[in-house]
Amino acid sequence: MSTATATTLIDARWIIPVVPEGVVLENHSIALDGEKILAIIPPEARQQWQAEEVISLGEHVLMPGLVNLHGHSAMTLLRGVADDLPLMDWLQNHIWPAEGRLMCDEFVYDGSVLGMAEMLRSGTTTINDMYFFHGAVARAGLTTGMRTVVGCTVIEFPTAYASTAAEHLSKALAERSEFVGEKLVSFALAPHAPYSVSDATFHEVLAVAEKEDMLIHCHIQETQGEVETSLKEHQQRPLARLHRLGLLSSRLIAAHMVAADEADITLAAQCGISIAHNPTSNMKLASGIAPISRYLAAGINVGIGTDGSASNNKLDMLAETRMAALLAKVGTLDPTVVPAATALRMATLNGAQALGMADKIGSLEIGKCADMIAINLNAVETAPAFDPISHVVYAAGREQVEHVWVNGRHVLKQRQLATIDHAAWLQRAAEWRHKVVGA
Repeated sequence: MSTATATTLIDARWIIPVVPEGVVLENHSIALDGEKILAIIPPEARQQWQAEEVISLGEHVLMPGLVNLHGHSAMTLLRGVADDLPLMDWLQNHIWPAEGRLMCDEFVYDGSVLGMAEMLRSGTTTINDMYFFHGAVARAGLTTGMRTVVGCTVIEFPTAYASTAAEHLSKALAERSEFVGEKLVSFALAPHAPYSVSDATFHEVLAVAEKEDMLIHCHIQETQGEVETSLKEHQQRPLARLHRLGLLSSRLIAAHMVAADEADITLAAQCGISIAHNPTSNMKLASGIAPISRYLAAGINVGIGTDGSASNNKLDMLAETRMAALLAKVGTLDPTVVPAATALRMATLNGAQALGMADKIGSLEIGKCADMIAINLNAVETAPAFDPISHVVYAAGREQVEHVWVNGRHVLKQRQLATIDHAAWLQRAAEWRHKVVGA
């Protein structure tokens, strides 16, 4: 009998590969060849394998890392600064003024590192970010070891980063050029929202996106008020306006999409856009309940995001996945919509598909990148475990995420981050608290 070799062998009580949906593999192992998944091994074949490193996980679920499809990592430094307010009051009277006083390269880097550390400890391996000082976000991703899509915000009014929409765009492209070739970092264009970006700027964003083959990431129809304002100013709903401008395609990730009618759903499905559902942020800002079950029924690709710490107030994709399933049920009064396996796919492979990375991440399949997490179900809170998929979605907490691998690198071991000094970054957070309070 020949022996097969791998760099790492991981034995798990359960493996949830996500593909096929709803499947759970018991007492299987995964073999890694550096960054890639080499094999998924049934128990009867386990003795045929040997590796430089063997990890036995016991009563753990091994599954793909979670994909956070919409976030603002740097806003971790503004967590709890302005709570219990409507969206536009929160933005215009509190968040934007605070950012105007505080935002700089250091603020974005430190806030992003803290946010990414929180996400990794919650089982998130990929973040689709949207903010300013894009090089700082990219460096934070490299520091923490997180797979990072750097969303380059483009907005009409002056910020601490740039004075005009054109300058926002040109600076973003310049910073992008510094990270060409980085395996874990890519860049997207992020026009902020239809209410803050002109037709001319949207045209320019689209031209650059098509030329450079970049994704477009945009807040769209987050509230009914946004829709009503668009009807007054443009005589069109925001999604219809973006369609007129040519932005609706599989390149577009629409964050929120809470306020949608049947015409919006039909248009989104026809054009192949993806939607980033942010259930907790939508609830906290009282934006409404997005019609997720109708999106899915129409064939629209829907992923899940946390939004930023300032409006959530935590970056916990396990909690968001649970909330996405529950909110869909109560919003429709139908307990059968968005079952656990569907919610888990939304949090993994659907997010990867939206990012154009479904061939690399989002499921545990041979040849894909080893972006994986291990959740320990041997806890009072999750015992006994009858259905691991149900437990991951409805019962497990982020404190049960014990191991995380990104691109084959073991970045979280027994709840300890291997990439940053935990105590030092807590001290940095304390220093920023004094700066924020004093600003």
